[in-house]
Amino acid sequence: QVQLVESGGGLVQAGGSLRLSCAASGRAFSSWTMGWFRQAPGEERDFVAGIDWRGRSTYYADSVKGRFTISRDNAKNTVYLQMNSLKPEDTAVYYCASGRRVGATKPYEYDYWGQGTQVTVSS
Repeated sequence: QVQLVESGGGLVQAGGSLRLSCAASGRAFSSWTMGWFRQAPGEERDFVAGIDWRGRSTYYADSVKGRFTISRDNAKNTVYLQMNSLKPEDTAVYYCASGRRVGATKPYEYDYWGQGTQVTVSS
């Protein structure tokens, strides 16, 4: 069974930084595409960033390019999301998810999800 557990969320002022972590259980972690999504109240769950199983290919939503960086450590079964220059519009619950296709950006393309971690950016 796959379990994903996010951590690292919190309250930060605009312009600040946070690093989210997602710890995974499961023998096949190093073969999964991993993604980060976010969901604000009353909004759909939106793609933020993705990374291939080797960590060599990354891709981002236009809204976070140049500010967020996704990375992974397969030895630790962990994927990270470094978020810099945060804006109030980045406020949302952030979820990590595991998938099979590199380049996947739709929620239905991901198989397992964490419980989410709240990120709040104050102006």
